This record gives sequence, C-alpha cells and structure tokens, in this order.
Amino acid sequence: MRLTTLDWIIVVVSLAAAFVPAIFLARRAGESTAEFFTSGRAAPWWLIGISMVATTFSTDTPNLVTDLVRQGGVAGNWVWWAFLLTGMATVMFYARMWRRSGVLTDLEFYEIRYSGRAASLVRGFRAVYLGLVFNVVIMATVNLAAVKIASILLGWEMERTLLWCAALNVGFAVISGLWGVLVADLIQFGIAMTGAVAAAWFALQRPEVGGLAGLFAKLPAESYAFLPDTADWKTFVAVFLLPLTVQWWSVWYPGAEPGGGSYIAQRMLASKSEKDALAGTLFFNVAHYGMRTWPWILVALSSILVFPTLDDLARAFPDVPRNLIGHDIAYPAMLTFLPAGWLGLMIAGLLAAYVSTIVTHLNWGTSYLVHDLYRRFLRPDAEERHYVQIGRMVTAGLMLIAALVTRYLDTASTGFTLLLSIGAGTGLLYLLRWYWWRVNAAAEIAAMAASFVTAIGLHLAKGQGIALDATTTLLVTVAVTTIAWIAAAFLGPQTDAAVLERFYRLVRPAGPGWAAVRARTGLGASPDSLPQAMLGWVLGILFVYAALFGVGAALAGRQSLALIWAVVFVASGLGVRSVLQGFWRAADAA
Repeated sequence: MRLTTLDWIIVVVSLAAAFVPAIFLARRAGESTAEFFTSGRAAPWWLIGISMVATTFSTDTPNLVTDLVRQGGVAGNWVWWAFLLTGMATVMFYARMWRRSGVLTDLEFYEIRYSGRAASLVRGFRAVYLGLVFNVVIMATVNLAAVKIASILLGWEMERTLLWCAALNVGFAVISGLWGVLVADLIQFGIAMTGAVAAAWFALQRPEVGGLAGLFAKLPAESYAFLPDTADWKTFVAVFLLPLTVQWWSVWYPGAEPGGGSYIAQRMLASKSEKDALAGTLFFNVAHYGMRTWPWILVALSSILVFPTLDDLARAFPDVPRNLIGHDIAYPAMLTFLPAGWLGLMIAGLLAAYVSTIVTHLNWGTSYLVHDLYRRFLRPDAEERHYVQIGRMVTAGLMLIAALVTRYLDTASTGFTLLLSIGAGTGLLYLLRWYWWRVNAAAEIAAMAASFVTAIGLHLAKGQGIALDATTTLLVTVAVTTIAWIAAAFLGPQTDAAVLERFYRLVRPAGPGWAAVRARTGLGASPDSLPQAMLGWVLGILFVYAALFGVGAALAGRQSLALIWAVVFVASGLGVRSVLQGFWRAADAA
C-alpha cells in the first residue's frame, strides 16, 4: 500500500504526542529507581488502570483474536476470556496487599515473605527467568505482529521493521521511566481504541460483508456463538471447560498472573494508595474484557467473508513471505481497505499500542534485572543515578535480544501457547502464598522446577511419537507441579518465625492460614474479609461478562438476550459498588 501525505502526518503527530510527556518527565525519571520503576508511588487509580489496559493492547492482540476467531469462532476467545477469573481475584483479594507490601518490584516480595538463602535464590533466579527469558518471548511475539502489519501495510521486510521498532522503543524507554510510560499510555490508548473502532466500521462496509445484518446473516451461527459446540467434546473441553476450571488458577501468564504480578503488580505498587491500587486494577479488568473485545472480533468475522482461506490471503498479498501468512495476518489485511486519513489513524493506533506494550515490558524487565539482580547481588552500594544508567543500558540490550528472537516465531498464537505451557501448574502456589504461612521458598523452587522439567519431558516424548493432546498435557503438568510444591512446603526448610511475623504485620492477610502467626503478633483481625472478597469476586465476574456478552448480543440483533445481560450488568455493578464501600469502611476502621 501507499500511504498518503495525510496518513503520514497523522502518524507523526501521534508519535509526537506520545513522546512529549517522556521528554518533560526525563529529569524526574533519572532521579532514582523508585521514580524510574514505580513513578514515586504517586499514580492515581485511573492512570494506572488505563496504563494496564494500554499495555495489554498491543499489535499482537488483534492479530491473536483474529487467529482465534477464524479457526474456532468467537468462542475460541475463551482461552483468554477465562483469565477474567484471575484478574478479578487480583482485584478483590490481592491488590490491597500488594500495595501494603511497599516493595519496589514484585520479586522483592520473596525476601519479605521467605527467609534464608533460598529466598534470595528464588528472587535472583526469577529476575533472570522472567525479566529476560519470559519478557523476551513476549516482546518477540509483539514484534512479530508489528512485522506482519508493516509487511502488509507498508511493504517493509522484517529487518527494516525491527530496526525502526528498536530505535523507537529504546529511545522512549530509556528517557521516560514509568511516569513517562503511564502518561504516554493515556494518550496512546485513546488513539489505539479510536483506530480499532474505525477498522471495525470500515470492515463492515465491505460489499462482501454488507454491514452488521449481512455479517451475521452470511456467517454460520457457530462462527459467532458465545460457547463452543458441545457436540465436539474435545474442543469444548480444551477451549471452554478447561480454561474456566483449571487454566485460570493454574497457569502463570504475564498480565493475568494468579495473585497478581509482573507489570500489573508494578502498576499497583506505583499507585498512591490501597484504594487506587484496587480501583485501577478493577478498571483494567472491565476495560480489558468488556470494552475492547468486539471491535477486533467484528474485523475478524468480516475477514472470514473477505479472505475465507489462507490461499486467499496469499494471493491478495503475493509480496508477503509465505512463512508470515497465517490466520492472524487477516487483521492487517483488512486494514488495507481503510481510506486515506483513516489508514494513517489506524497505523498510528497500532503503533501507539505497540510502543505502549514494548516500553512497559522494557521498563518492567529492566526493573527485575537491575533492582532484583544487579543491585541485590552484584553492586548493592552504588548511587541511585548509577542504577538508572545501568537500567538504560539493560533496556537497549533487552530490545536487541527480543528482535533476534522474533525471527523464530511464526504466528501470534505460537508465543501465546509457548508462554502458557512454560507457566503451567505454578498458579495455585502464587494464590496461596499470601494466605497460608506454610508456603516456603522451597515450594517456589519446586514449582518452577517441576513445571519446567515436566514441560520439557512431555515435549521430548512428543518427539519420540508419544504425543499427548493439549488438555492432557496441561492436566499432567498441573498435577505434577502441584504435588511437587505441596510436598516441598511440608518437607522443605520452614520460613523463620520472625520473618513470618514481620510479613503479617506489614500485609495483614485474612483467613485461617495465618491464625497461628496472627496470635503470636498480638495484632487483631485483618482489615480484609475473605467472604466479602469472595462475594466481590463473583459479582465482578458477572459484571464484566455481562458487559461483554450483552454488547455481543446487541450487535448480533438478539435484543431480548441483550436486555437480560443488561439487567445482570446493572445488578452486579451495584453489588460490586456495595462490596467496595465495605472494603473502605473496614480499612478506615482499622
């Protein structure tokens, strides 16, 4: 395609709007690691909430949704919709405790929760494991989406795209620190959502589609059903039943970690109060699942009518390398129909989403490698400005490695599946370590080791012809990992009593799991209530799913069903409000 002058002007103005805040905040970001990595713990709820949403909305997200819809219908999205259960648990159970902990990164948690050399070992290992390995795979997946979009819309080869992306993101990340990222996210999210809605509008105007009525009339009903067909039991279990019963609590995935973590924890730790941490995380879950989904799905469904097969995509874009042709590329393919000006806005939106995600991962990963590895184990006594300078150098290195790894991925779902398999089985530990004193550093090590060894073993078995389906693989990994870490919790070295008591005084977790420790401290009951949090969790899930499916039903012309979902939305929303008011009253009383 050829972008017009108007398109390029819109792209440049959007970039400038994102970079200006970074320039103004550069001096503040360079003052200390607290400013560079957690914005001085002064961010309001609405800013951290929007930043969370902007970070999880990247160039690979609409590509992934398109891939899922084209291969499994709208119901295929349950593989990530199910993570709402995890996200809402973070809101109701964990957000306030994260903020109370006062740590700079979530990995610092290990040395306030556990004791001995094992605690330090877990912190250092996960700094490399998550900050480097996991983080690079995520960024490579996002880079891959950018490569595919640039190949379709601009005709750029992979090397050219990666070079420009690296220069743009490193330049932004090393200057801004988290304050710059938060403010830029606010601007970028607005641009990205405007572009996404415009893309859906013009996709529906295609003659092959014929508007909303034509879309749902021409597609088979199973393409836009909310639930997978129960007749295909294997698919029903893998896509719907397993994610809702096992995957959400057992799998560690960045942005939807059981108990909170990664850049979600970073935003909660950057908030100015417990209320802001909770409210911001709640807004993130509402927007992530309930607000953003349908513009992407409408484009994906329209693409089925415009480009029914991969061969159709290959014929339409003969200059795109064949190895890049996958169902996920149908999203940028649909963008080629946008008129001048709107195409520039869409590219600006995708670029904004891309930059938002990458700079967050650069800042987050660097915080691990600098604060939890370099500062903790290699150079503990340097000045703050030294750590900021090291952070800027590490940022550039992470982007370079991610660019190199990008060449080895094929589709958006490849990276998604890889990350799910690596983190399988560890989630239950991350949920319970806040509420059960017996969880120890040995259990953390056992969980990571068992998950990794089991995943590698099953992969090697597959190479020898002993192949297990994805459902069985997940269940086996979860079972082995859970048995391993529970055994380690009982048989491994226990956390020092003094460390447990300090942790309880700091975080004040509720429930019977800390009864013995609570009694030793002489403190009263926790300000939190597990029954109240459970009620908020259930109501919050209903609230978001009602928004998601209510909008979907209205778009499909099923007005009576949309009305039912609207009633559920209002009732559950009022219930969530009541629960939150109860939280604040308890906090004030404490």
